[in-house]
Amino acid sequence: MKTKQRLWVLFVLLLMMAPAAGNPTLSSASKPAKHQSFLHTGWKFRQVGKPEWYPAEVPGCVHTDLLKNKLIDEPFFRDNEQKLQWIGKTDWEYQTSFNVGPEILKLQHVELVFAGLDTYAQVFLNESLLLDVNNMFREWRVDGKRLLRPGQNQLRIHFRSPINEVLPLMAKLEYQLPSPNDQGEKTSPYTRKAPYQFGWDWGPRFVTSGVWKSVALEAWDAARIDNFQIVQKEIKNGVARLTAEVEVLASSEMGATVLVDNQTSRGPVVTQHVTLKPGVNRVQLGLVVNNPTLWWPNGMGQQPLYKFQLRLLRDRELLDQSATRIGLRTLELQQKPDSWGKSFEFVINDVPVFAKGGNWIPADIFPARITRDRYRELIKSVRDTNMNMLRVWGGGIYESDDFYDLCDEMGILVWQDFMFACSMYPGDREFLENVRQEAIDNVKRLRHHPSIVIWCGNNEVETAWMHWGWKQNLPAKLWDDYKAIFHDVLPSVCAAFDPSRPYWPSSPSSNLEDDPDSQKMGDVHYWGVWHAALPFTDYEKQLPRFMSEYGFQSFPQIETVNAYTLPEDRDIQSPVMLAHQKHPRGNQLIREYMLREYPQPKDFESFLYVSQVLQAEGIKVGAEHLRRIMPRNMGSLYWQINDCWPVASWSSIDYFGRWKALQYYSRRFYDNLLISPHEQDGKINIYLVSDHQKSVSAQLRLTLMDFAGHKLSETNKDVAVEGLRSHVYQSLVKADLLGSQDPRKVFLQCDLLVAGKPVSSSRHFFAPAKDLALAKPDITTLITPKQNGFLITLTTNEFARGVYLSLSQGDGFFSDNYFDLVPGRKVELEFTSRQPIKLDQLRRNLKVRSLVDAF
Repeated sequence: MKTKQRLWVLFVLLLMMAPAAGNPTLSSASKPAKHQSFLHTGWKFRQVGKPEWYPAEVPGCVHTDLLKNKLIDEPFFRDNEQKLQWIGKTDWEYQTSFNVGPEILKLQHVELVFAGLDTYAQVFLNESLLLDVNNMFREWRVDGKRLLRPGQNQLRIHFRSPINEVLPLMAKLEYQLPSPNDQGEKTSPYTRKAPYQFGWDWGPRFVTSGVWKSVALEAWDAARIDNFQIVQKEIKNGVARLTAEVEVLASSEMGATVLVDNQTSRGPVVTQHVTLKPGVNRVQLGLVVNNPTLWWPNGMGQQPLYKFQLRLLRDRELLDQSATRIGLRTLELQQKPDSWGKSFEFVINDVPVFAKGGNWIPADIFPARITRDRYRELIKSVRDTNMNMLRVWGGGIYESDDFYDLCDEMGILVWQDFMFACSMYPGDREFLENVRQEAIDNVKRLRHHPSIVIWCGNNEVETAWMHWGWKQNLPAKLWDDYKAIFHDVLPSVCAAFDPSRPYWPSSPSSNLEDDPDSQKMGDVHYWGVWHAALPFTDYEKQLPRFMSEYGFQSFPQIETVNAYTLPEDRDIQSPVMLAHQKHPRGNQLIREYMLREYPQPKDFESFLYVSQVLQAEGIKVGAEHLRRIMPRNMGSLYWQINDCWPVASWSSIDYFGRWKALQYYSRRFYDNLLISPHEQDGKINIYLVSDHQKSVSAQLRLTLMDFAGHKLSETNKDVAVEGLRSHVYQSLVKADLLGSQDPRKVFLQCDLLVAGKPVSSSRHFFAPAKDLALAKPDITTLITPKQNGFLITLTTNEFARGVYLSLSQGDGFFSDNYFDLVPGRKVELEFTSRQPIKLDQLRRNLKVRSLVDAF
């Protein structure tokens, strides 16, 4: 054997024997031959046809750049939205310069990589056309070596108006593709751009343009890693068998070595010598993880994540490297025939999961502004309120890597829609191919995340065709176009690039086996409450298999309203308040429902407060019902978690991250152990619902009380709460329970105790809220400083409903809020201020009110 060959064999053997983290030749300081630099500085922009250039931020968009340069007023303030519609109908240019050294130009490939361009754009490099793009959701990679020169280079991007681009095409058609949510020209179906930016019934119309994701210069010579994926083959008998699937792009035929090491469990480096051919090469390496620690949804276990590193070598030269992070878990969407139809149930690690959560929309109308910290705050709020699933709704964006990384870390399952919503779409070859590449880009980018459990084709397109009059009034070919996208292109991409997850064509859907709104199978959106103004109790008439949308609106807190109004605007029917209410009947419906349940609020701020309690109480009816009927129904995802601007909407967290009453309520009705009293046929049935896998020993305590806190009767019962089940554990005859008591003056306090401590509590009232004989309570507060905040203890002499804490000045977070306060029972909560605050300041600024104060 030649000396060089002996040395190479010895080198590879040493790599295989050395621990991954301690490898001296391939340490973290080793730099690959591939060069990468981000082009995020020196950008400027202008309106096409005008001479003035202004500083720009990349990533970003034209609206935020105009705002930073004080060329427009704050888009969210008052009714400025309508004054800024010209921006979306205007062409814009972005430009920067960057230096390229001769050492870079010596490499065979020098590429420009655009992670996201919004949307119709021509890219010029040194005034020569480099790229023409038409999809906000795709990554664009192009070799620019032929146009680059040593020293300074100029990159210019001409963005064409997404509205004006489509209008000539629409004028030639004999029909319009329906897009009922577009708040202007109905152009969105023809454009692969975030639909919500064209307006929705909770969001503004800001049709953006710009470089909304990163721009990079990448240069390489012999080969680079094009994709790296860890595929889980099986987990069995304490062993996880995996395959590292690697795509390498090579310039010419060469020998190379591929190394994969598990940086989490410190297993041996897996090495494979390969002969690369010019073009794309696919390499597979088998991996084993012994005694794997499984990844679980929030509330069911931990979320361990395994990091794998890939390195590509030629001889001793590190050509490229990549890393990925996965969670080890099994996944199944069970759809089995049963006595109710066909189940729709996610099963993780062989355990059925009741999906608890809500629908997610983009956290800003200008998505480049969403930071990792903002994602963390929102997803932590989801985790901390006992949720385990978010549905990434199909009218927004494929979220950033930060979003999915945080869901992985916090155990939040993701129902992932493709970005199609409430419209019909073209079916020509060019459009279908554009969609195919969009899907490939995003499936390959996201498929390593254990949090993602389903790919779904669209939001409400199937039910819209069947039930919104489209089938009767539009050409039949549009249904063929629909099937081409959602029953051919998208499922074929998922099958080819991510067969580990189920694909579902639409939400709601029965996969064309039944009506899309069928409650016998598939998922359901129920909007009889709200759109049809049906009472909240109609939630209890629904018997779906999986409820993926239902909801009710409320206003944000006064602090949020103050941010977009002047004092003279603070009337529900003022033009400015109506500009921040995008549903045409929104304020009317909130008022109609409110007056069914409560008296007329006494002032503007009270109306905001009562609207939040109204929303929370209504969704509580639906959520608890959906949990009580498990396993017939196995999902409760209310609409919606968050906002993209300050507005009256269905959200439980407003644009500024403030929790509404619904977010606090959700922590209670989504708790893993739930006590839920339900009156039916003259009986009060006490349901206990458990998402725990094992039985829990507990005590069920039922206390009839008057509003002054006197106990009128009490029963205690030891129970074994069965795991993964809902069941009636006690039933009381209403007439016997009440006896001669006035139903307007008493309530049933229901407590579930474990080891003597309440873990779930609820109250059952015997009269409508507006008829309850509630006295004005005297609520006392005791505030005690503690590390990083304050402890607040509250007591009352009379029953206080919907107790709401706020500050007259300043801002912060209360660990609990919008709760009922029972005489004789204290409530303790923590307050954390966003700004430094002293004890005496908090005492002066703390406001405490209950529902009786609102009328």
